[in-house]
Amino acid sequence: MSTPDANKDFFDKAENIRKLWICLYGVCALLALADFLLPTKGHFGFDGFWGFYSILGFVSCAALILLSKVAGFLLKVPEDYYE
Repeated sequence: MSTPDANKDFFDKAENIRKLWICLYGVCALLALADFLLPTKGHFGFDGFWGFYSILGFVSCAALILLSKVAGFLLKVPEDYYE
């Protein structure tokens, strides 16, 4: 007889989720450390400060989420549209 945990996927198990969060935080910390230790020279002047690309990635992701919410609101049709 199979247990309920046997049917769960890798990403559904609680111990794996915790490990994935720890790995995510570790990779983010390593990338921030690399950005701090390795000298960078911006191409345009404003992109040379520490953490620019992290901030750019976060703002871009947030903007895409907001854009998709607006697009979903504008493109939504009533439930009985095809009836």
